[in-house]
Amino acid sequence: MGHREDLLRGAKECLVEKGFVRTTARDIVKASGANLASIGYHYGSKDALLTQAFIELISDWGDAFTGGLAGEGGSLDRFRSVWEGVHAGHEESGPIWAASLEVALTRDGLPELRRLLAASQDEGRRGLVSMFTGVPEDRLEEGDLRTLGTFYQALLNGFMIQWLFDAGSAGTPAELTEGMRRAAELMAKGAGAGTPGKAAAAPVDEVPVDEVPVDGAAGEVSVDAPDAPDAPDAGPAA
Repeated sequence: MGHREDLLRGAKECLVEKGFVRTTARDIVKASGANLASIGYHYGSKDALLTQAFIELISDWGDAFTGGLAGEGGSLDRFRSVWEGVHAGHEESGPIWAASLEVALTRDGLPELRRLLAASQDEGRRGLVSMFTGVPEDRLEEGDLRTLGTFYQALLNGFMIQWLFDAGSAGTPAELTEGMRRAAELMAKGAGAGTPGKAAAAPVDEVPVDEVPVDGAAGEVSVDAPDAPDAPDAGPAA
């Protein structure tokens, strides 16, 4: 293993143990056995190295459970399966999410690190959309990342904040799935009833063809689970 790999391993260890804010270049050098000059040579800066380490930690976290996901992409079964995987590993991944939150909470501090992390968001959204919908990452488009990607990312960040704040009161996979089912059902009913003084929304089968995503785009995965006879019963809230 060369210095580049050693540095990445050391940076990942430091992120888990100390987070972004408290990790110094010397901490990474000590954990990796490399030297200070090698950080600049291989990664350009400590912040760039930490950002790459964060991306790899998130990728490792996702890889740990995505191979065993159940249900068809876009279904409630898949939705619940993803959250079961997230929940099963939330203790191990907690320090990673805490590290990203501390950067967000610095507001105007750490501008370079914030810029690098913001630039990596699309990569994370791409993985999330593929995980929930089953659409290969290389077939996703910018619109998928900006809509489905930000939606799933908001759910994930919200779950992690709940768990970090108080694990005992955080939502469970069953509760999140039932919440998704109820929200989709309410939106479907609202679209069918229409808003007083406004025309009701057109049924899905009446939407013009040129407005419907084609060619396997993630956007075509419809949330029709509330009407499906085999939608899983999430049971009572834990």
